[in-house]
Amino acid sequence: MAKYKLQDILSELGVDANAPGGAVAPLLARKPHAIDKHKGALTSLPAMPGNQGGSGVRANEGDRSAGSGAGADAAVVSDSAQVEGRGAVSATSRAVEELTSGAAGHLVNSEPVKEEATGLAGGVVNGSKNQDHPADGSMATARRGGEQPAEVQDLLGMLAVKGVPADKLTAAELIIKQSPNRKLVDALIEQGIDETIVQSSVAELAGIPFERINLDKGLDGGFDGKLLQRLTAEFCKLRMVLPLRTEGQRPVIGSTTDNVFLADDIKTRLGVPSIKMVLVTGYDIRGALEIIGESVAAQTSEDNMSSILSDVEEGDVQVERKQVEETDLEKAAGANPVIRLVNVIIQTAMKEGASDIHIEPAEKKLKVRYRIDGELCELLNPPASLSAAVTSRLKIMANLDIAERRLPQDGRIRCVVGGRKIDLRMSTLPCGHGEKTVMRILDSRSISVELNQLGFSEDAMTIWSKSIDAPHGINLVTGPTGSGKTTTLYASLRTLDKTAMNICTVEDPIEYHLDGITQTQMHEKIGMTFAMALRALLRQDPDVIMLGEIRDLETAGVAVQAALTGHLVLSTLHTNDAPSSVTRLVNIGLEPFLVGAAVNAVLAQRLIRKLCVHCKGEQAPSEEILEYLTMNGMSTEKIFVPKGCDKCRKTGYSGRVGIYELLCVDDQLRDVIARNPNVAEFRRLCIERGMITLRQDGMQKVNSGVTTISEVLRVTDGH
Repeated sequence: MAKYKLQDILSELGVDANAPGGAVAPLLARKPHAIDKHKGALTSLPAMPGNQGGSGVRANEGDRSAGSGAGADAAVVSDSAQVEGRGAVSATSRAVEELTSGAAGHLVNSEPVKEEATGLAGGVVNGSKNQDHPADGSMATARRGGEQPAEVQDLLGMLAVKGVPADKLTAAELIIKQSPNRKLVDALIEQGIDETIVQSSVAELAGIPFERINLDKGLDGGFDGKLLQRLTAEFCKLRMVLPLRTEGQRPVIGSTTDNVFLADDIKTRLGVPSIKMVLVTGYDIRGALEIIGESVAAQTSEDNMSSILSDVEEGDVQVERKQVEETDLEKAAGANPVIRLVNVIIQTAMKEGASDIHIEPAEKKLKVRYRIDGELCELLNPPASLSAAVTSRLKIMANLDIAERRLPQDGRIRCVVGGRKIDLRMSTLPCGHGEKTVMRILDSRSISVELNQLGFSEDAMTIWSKSIDAPHGINLVTGPTGSGKTTTLYASLRTLDKTAMNICTVEDPIEYHLDGITQTQMHEKIGMTFAMALRALLRQDPDVIMLGEIRDLETAGVAVQAALTGHLVLSTLHTNDAPSSVTRLVNIGLEPFLVGAAVNAVLAQRLIRKLCVHCKGEQAPSEEILEYLTMNGMSTEKIFVPKGCDKCRKTGYSGRVGIYELLCVDDQLRDVIARNPNVAEFRRLCIERGMITLRQDGMQKVNSGVTTISEVLRVTDGH
């Protein structure tokens, strides 16, 4: 039906629209309401039975005598009655009669037209009651004037009761006042308010259920994969919905809004007569879609990832959580290649004996590199499309926020791989093509080695064992990150009698758990520093104290005082060699005479690669190497060289061993330290008194066929 003009309708009914003093003229002169401009206004009126009474609002008798304005209205009603009295009329005439009488009644009674409000989750408030909307546009004027619907105030009030800061609520309210098209829920979340609190409050006001999606269960109870296939991931991402489960014959759909039209669309797509809508958070929906969204890409990888994943056995990798039973990651392996790919990455690291896993997204591929024997090597290249899914899976395993991609995050994953319990210390860092993930593998077997298996020479072993058996003093282990300092300290602690001694440690973080030893975690953000923890430990009647690191004057001062008052202190420093550790303590701010009195021994160390025992070979040295061997008093007949085989990945090296520089502080050196010598002078004096340097110890291992000259020179460059 075409759109009608009010003048034509009134003319058909015999009403003079231009009569002076009438009530119709002001109606035509009034500024049109916004709804009158809508393309669907006054069109497609439904057909009505000819004799059905109009539902328009009639003017009553009192209103007809209310003045000249009311007289015109009465004439309109009278004419309508005449039309009705003629018997059966067309549906169009009846609709015109209803429209006209309703308009006239509105002018007489000023009765407001009711309009159904939109939901808060979709605009104002979910499932809100109808609110008055005067036909003259006063509602829009009120909104611009600063007033808000009662439902908005109800939600803001509920959030205030739940402890949401008032400044955030005020800011969100100001946003929707200035931008009428903005959703209040979005404005609240943008202010940093927890989405769970916002959505649960919306659901409570609307009287609909609110749920959290179990992302850990994934397709095994967290959400419905079959229904998701029918809806498609693209639709769910666009409309922010997720099928959760089926209750009887009715699917349960999680959504961020309570929208009738969206529900109809979902019913059509699923082909079901009814669904149950529950309110969920957008955080949960995005997390679920990130877990499963890239599964198809994994199956079509150019690297034929399907053949790699097919080798993964059930139970190969299991997540171990505190207060929760071990979760088998293989339960969903058949349905989710991403989970299987993550398992392959971890299993490969354990198989190759890697210490670190680097997952680096690039433009066209995802690089997976492993640090094996101190060197990075690239072993896997999944497609770049799997980057977000792999990172999200690892974040879930580490209990990190999968929605936060702009900030670095740190976490810890406890796994069981091939019957071995391992910890993965995980760190994420935003980069150009996503997030780079690095995991340090903390395997208890790697530190379960005896002190005599670390590569000490016989003399060094004797001196170090005597130092850690001393009743008091400080023993320092120095070297760069990854040089094996923690392994050496733990091996030293295991030689002590834990039943007769009180052994305590302060670490940042606690990498390995040792039986019979009290281990304390440092938390610098809350004031739990090394110095504070050390002071607390001194009140625990300790015999031996291990400090993770001496970083500042306060920690160094407390450690020295502990050593001088009858405690044995083991700690680490980041210095290049043993003699420079003594001068470093002086430079930190300690008095030289205190350093000389407290320090017993300093052990500098590095890790070098060992020759593969399966493929190493002998050959005559070149002229250059021959000259170097002669200068160092070594055998010049033959030297061992790396060959390369399948067992060592064609590198010629397998495993690592330590080289050591041990400085034992005796009475003469204590007097020298008290005079505060410079580093070069002190190092020269230590060598003159018989200290074996890192390079000298390395060359002894070359002479024994353990490693190569090039490896020693690489590690001890500058020594």
